[in-house]
Amino acid sequence: MTADLVIVGGGPVGLVTAIEGALAGLQVTVLEARTPDQGSLDKACGEGLMPAGVAHLRRLGVEIDPEGSHAFGGIVWEEQGFRAVGRFPHGQGLGVRRLTLSRALRARAMVLGVELRDGIRATGLAPGGVSTEHGVVHGRLIVGADGLHSRVRKWAGLSAGVGPRKRFGLRRHVRMAPWSDQVEVYLADGVECYLTPAGPDQLGVAFLWSGSKERFETLLARFPQVAQRIQGAPQCSPDRGSGPLHQRVHSVLGEVQGTPVALVGDAAGYLDACTGEGLSLGFKQGQALVQLSVTGHLARYPRAHARVVRLPYTMMKGLLWASRVGVRKWLVRLMRSLPWVFGRVLAANDGRLF
Repeated sequence: MTADLVIVGGGPVGLVTAIEGALAGLQVTVLEARTPDQGSLDKACGEGLMPAGVAHLRRLGVEIDPEGSHAFGGIVWEEQGFRAVGRFPHGQGLGVRRLTLSRALRARAMVLGVELRDGIRATGLAPGGVSTEHGVVHGRLIVGADGLHSRVRKWAGLSAGVGPRKRFGLRRHVRMAPWSDQVEVYLADGVECYLTPAGPDQLGVAFLWSGSKERFETLLARFPQVAQRIQGAPQCSPDRGSGPLHQRVHSVLGEVQGTPVALVGDAAGYLDACTGEGLSLGFKQGQALVQLSVTGHLARYPRAHARVVRLPYTMMKGLLWASRVGVRKWLVRLMRSLPWVFGRVLAANDGRLF
């Protein structure tokens, strides 16, 4: 049997793409090398969904367990004692454990008839499908949703290698009630600390930094105010890291022996996680890909992808530049004095231009 979509990677973006495809009437197969009963679907992720991402999941009929999630109303930046508070003008974000999100997406996908094939490792691209240890899985369109270090991207000849920005990410969760309904971002030279409420009694602590790999405790020591706040809180997830984050692509659409191959999410190239838009951008890419596939305009996907990422990537580059040249503290002070501007910047980054 030949599926309309064969998606390699059963993470959130792969599953959202599968749900979009099923809702559009397509036959969808998802190949995931891991098995969810082992808890192996967890990964390094800030786990904050912006309001557009929350609305996207609601439209798809995905129901998130409130015990594994926590709403937040905006973003706080703090550097050198200056604290800027930005509230979302429209909607709320959602801090959600990666495993909780995966369970909700898998449940919705199965209801819609998506074939989830766990424990099936893709080993390459074959004529008309994906090679696995159990044979070829045939599909009319192959979708690479297999993350930052995507093998599908390499097999299809679409990878342009690691970018010049050597940034890494690391996160863990601690067992404590969040003290704020916002994501708090603490800024220091070369490193940021992100605190995301991830449930009624869970707090995600994540770091993004430039340079080389570091231990969690070493990074935490750069933020004594955070270390003091979470001191004594039990760790409730293993440390997970990722990087280098900057991954480049020649294109997000290619062809292997006559079969089209498209990339979504981190597999489609990645710049940085500093704006928290990764999942929302991946959801939009999956939606655009399915719509163009159904209407027979798949060749337009690279342009659609470029439109999705253009503004968020511009903001990411701006923040990284501000950090590199030392003007970020002035940006924080400006946002502190003009909180309504901060809110509108957050809305624009989330796709709400006014």
